[in-house]
Order: sequence, then C-alpha cells, then structure tokens
Amino acid sequence: MSASAQGYVAAELARGGYQNVHDLLSQACATHPQRTAFSCGDDHLTYAELGSRADAFARYLRYHAGLQPGDRLALQLPNCLQYPIAVFGALKAGLVIVNTNPQYTAAEARHQFHDSGAKAILVLDRLLPLVRAVQADTELQQIILTSVDDLQQPIYESQEDGTLRFMQALRLGEQRSPVQREAGLDRLALLQYTGGTTGVSKGAMLTHRNLLANVLQTIELFDQPGLLEPEKDVRIAPLPLYHIMAFATNCLSSVGMGLHTVFIRDGRNLDETIGAMQRHPFSLLSGINTLFVGLMNHPEFRRIDFSHLKWATSGGAPLNSEVGRRWQALTGAPIREGFGLTEASPVVATGTQLSPYREGYIGQALIETELRTVDDEGNDVPPETPGELWLRGPQVMQGYWQRPDETAKVLTPDGWLKTGDIALLDADGFVKIVDRKKDMILVSGFNVFPNEIEDVLMQHPSVRECVAVGVPDARKGEAVKVFVSLKDDTVDERALLEHCRQYLTGYKMPSFLELRDELPKTAVGKLLRRQLRDEASAAAS
Repeated sequence: MSASAQGYVAAELARGGYQNVHDLLSQACATHPQRTAFSCGDDHLTYAELGSRADAFARYLRYHAGLQPGDRLALQLPNCLQYPIAVFGALKAGLVIVNTNPQYTAAEARHQFHDSGAKAILVLDRLLPLVRAVQADTELQQIILTSVDDLQQPIYESQEDGTLRFMQALRLGEQRSPVQREAGLDRLALLQYTGGTTGVSKGAMLTHRNLLANVLQTIELFDQPGLLEPEKDVRIAPLPLYHIMAFATNCLSSVGMGLHTVFIRDGRNLDETIGAMQRHPFSLLSGINTLFVGLMNHPEFRRIDFSHLKWATSGGAPLNSEVGRRWQALTGAPIREGFGLTEASPVVATGTQLSPYREGYIGQALIETELRTVDDEGNDVPPETPGELWLRGPQVMQGYWQRPDETAKVLTPDGWLKTGDIALLDADGFVKIVDRKKDMILVSGFNVFPNEIEDVLMQHPSVRECVAVGVPDARKGEAVKVFVSLKDDTVDERALLEHCRQYLTGYKMPSFLELRDELPKTAVGKLLRRQLRDEASAAAS
C-alpha cells in the first residue's frame, strides 16, 4: 500500500471520534452486539458480553483496586477469553497494559515487573509461586488470579492470602456505577517489552494514538468490497497474545474489524489448532513459519476444509519461500507475509489478497508509513541497494520507558525509527529484508539476544568464553547455537545445558552446544561472532 496518503490516520481518528483504544469495542458493541467476538475451546463471548465484562473490570480496577489512570497492570496469561476482557477494561480505566510472557523465569519476570513499576497483575493461578518469589523486589500490590476455564467453571473465592479471583473482581465491578472511559490519544496505553543489542529488555511506550493508528492502517488494507466480511469472517489465532503481533492483530484489529476470532490456548499444541480449524469455517489464519510447517506435517491436515480460507498471514519471523509454495499447493490460498516490530505497534508493511505477489518480498508499507534505506552515515541508498531500513509514521513509539539514552539511539529528532534491519526497497515500494544489522536471533518469532544467553553461561564456573549465534532451522526459522571454551574438563555439554535451563525461557534455550579449545578472536582479542555464525550456518545447511 502506498504511503502517500498523509493525514489519513488523523482524519479517521477524528471521523470515528476515537480517544481511547476501548472505543474500538464500543463501536463494535453498537454495530453487531450479538456477533461472536472471541471464542476459546468451548466458550465464547459476543461483543455485547465482552463490552459488559470489560466495563465491570474497569469499575473494579478504579473503585475496588484503587488504581488510577497511568498505573501499570501486568498481564501474565496464555490465550484465553479473560485476556481481551482485561485489556479493554484496563484501557477504558486509563491503565497501562504490561504484557508478560507466562513462560518467563523468575529473573525475567522480576526485571519486567520492577522496570515497569506495575502495581497490579492478572496472572494464571498456577504461576502464583513465581509472582510470590519476585514480589518483594517490585511494586506489585494487587494480585488477581484466574484459571484457564474460569468463564466456564468460575471460582469466586481465593484460597491464597492477599489475592483476589478474577471472577470476583468482575462481580464486584458489576455492583458499581459505570466508569467513563479515559480520553486522551497521547496517553500511554501499553508498555511492550522488547530486547536490545545489549540484551537488556526495554519497554516500548505505545500510546492510544499509536495503537489506534496501526489498527486503522491495517483496516484500510481491506477497504475493498467483499474482501472482508465482518458478519462472516472467522480468524484462527494460535499466536500468543503477549506477543505484540498477536496482541495488535488478533485482539485489537479483530475487534476493530468486527471479526470472530478463535483463540488457541497453546499454539504449540497442533492438535488443538487442527481441532479448531475443523470446527470453524475459518477464512483467515495468522501464524509463523514454525506453525505452518507443523500444521502441514500433521496427519489430520488434509482433512481440514480450506474452501473458506481467503489467505493466511505470516509475521513475527521470516517465511520460508518453500513453505509458502507448499502451503498454497495444499490449501489453494496464499500466505501473505508481513513485517513489523514492537516499536511500530507493530505492523509496518504487508501484502494482501489484492497485492501483486513477489517471492521473497513482504509487500508494501501501510498507508501513511514512510520507508527509506540508508547507509551507515544515514544517507539514502538507491533502489534495490541494501541499506538499513528506517521508517516513520503515526504508529511509531514514543520511546523506551525511562531510557532516554536508548531512545536516542533508535529515534532521530525528525521521527525516523532505525529498525536495525538490512533491506531492499524497489521502485514500487516493495520491501525485502536481507539481513539483520543486530546480532539478534529470531526463534519462532521471538527475539533472542546473544548477550543474554552468554551472560547465563558465563555464570558457570567452568566456562571461560562463549558465543551465541543463530543458525537456520526449518521449523523455528532460527535456532540458538553456542560455542563454549572451558577452564577445565569437569563439565560436559549436558551439564551446561542444564545450567542454562535454570535461567532461560524455553525458546531462548540453545538447541546446539559445541565445545572448543579456543574461540576465534581478532588481533585485539574481540571474539569473532560473525565467523562462528557463518561456520554454524554452513554446517546447518
């Protein structure tokens, strides 16, 4: 989509009277209240039910929990119907959402809770021990517990001291007077944590304007007769909502478009995903390379009815071209690849059913999104020439939470965001990602930063030096490989991996570990990461 229509987002915000992300839900409730908004397993919520419960949660947060606009609420949940209830309720009350991976270790969760200053958390009840372990190092005061099947089999009384059950919070909220939604497009709405080249997790500050802009930019892609049919279209959504892509597309944009979205509790559970695809006449599917490979290898895949499928969307990790070709041959529908990043709310460029398809390219920029490719001095490079991709648009973050120095490294004074990705732009604005300027490893759509893994390994007393790199992986896109030199021979690969397992979330775990007597270095003693990455990639190929 051409980026030439400057002023489009501002005009749409004014036309719709948007002042809060919650307005997406208000409009959906007014337009199609009895349409199913979200379903998960055997349970579902209509838009009217979602609106009512989100309103009750907003009342609880303000009147019972005593939280004020600007306070942060952490969510540490798998995909479930409680997620959109909490999101739209908290945003209506003026709170700031902090999405947190439920697979985090205590160290990872402690950093995010402490850094964000979250005062309350809605967490899956089985994760309470983790929250308890880090609470003293945070500002967490309110702990709200929920179970996966809370809406089907509600629990109102908590057996844990100092906690409240989610269903009781809704019950308490229902007894209070309505909360007027907090207006202000430039109010902070979301702290979405991402990594940095140093491995330090930073909170990208996304406002209501940023998130709404990206929703409106995405909706504009489908502004063609018959392309999107809100009263008919069903989206299968396996990706986790704590990931920015799924949060923005499968939660916010789905409501903005009036879709019925089917959450998969655990996208790694292919049986669950296949079951949902067999039960629902779905027309849209969002996933990543890993998911598409797994689905096509599932024995039940060929029994799915794909006659309603318009297209699948791939994002969060590069799509393998052979995977895309095989998918279309088996289903008759294409996979359209998109590109985005946390700092851009997140969608930047994508293809649609109407876009010309170019293998290896990820489509064109969303409306009112400017792209440029530059050299190391920030000078524009010619079309089809590799350069660092910079972007500018209304979806670009305000900066990193309490990190002005880090913000200054990626945001220019005139609003350009430096992505750190090496890309090609052709004369028609199609984008091709060539490589990453950073050393980040992308595992199943999740950012993994080498320094974080190396820091963990270096805590082992037997490790002398180590380097972590990404290697091609047909299922995950990339996998982590570490090269290690030891001080002594008292440990082996298995012991080192067990050490990593104590400190790293599953997707950050090394898939390969190679012991070497010495690691290659420059003349001044700097470890040659690129040489090791090239060796590992060649071996993987």
